[in-house]
Amino acid sequence: MKISTKGRYALRVMLDLAIYDTGEFIPLKAIAERQGITVKYLEQIVPLLNKAGYLKSSRGNNGGYRLAKDPKEYTAGDILRITEGSIAPVACLEDEPNQCERKEFCMTLPFWQGLYNVINDYVDSVTLEDLVEQSKRFTEGDYCI
Repeated sequence: MKISTKGRYALRVMLDLAIYDTGEFIPLKAIAERQGITVKYLEQIVPLLNKAGYLKSSRGNNGGYRLAKDPKEYTAGDILRITEGSIAPVACLEDEPNQCERKEFCMTLPFWQGLYNVINDYVDSVTLEDLVEQSKRFTEGDYCI
């Protein structure tokens, strides 16, 4: 499984909106500058998040985006699934129930199911709030040499 730039950037956008939340709408240009992502590329990602109800948007002079909910209500898994679709490590696990013609006698299926469970458990256990706290510790500069 490999997460595309769309998924990685979506997570960064959501984290940026959580970190810089003042209750006001944040222009896409400001997010793009802070994250080093082109506005044009963000314009492909933000509608996915907006359509899913993860963002509120406003047009006009003071327009932009902000989170629709509290950061603790979003998981990394939710954000990745919106932009990536399935995060299954193999195609046969993308459908529920499994439609693979080999599922009844596939000797590796339990391995792939286990990996998929670990992936889902991890990405669903990390909230946007967790990432905000982690970023605070990362940027505090509390380094010992």
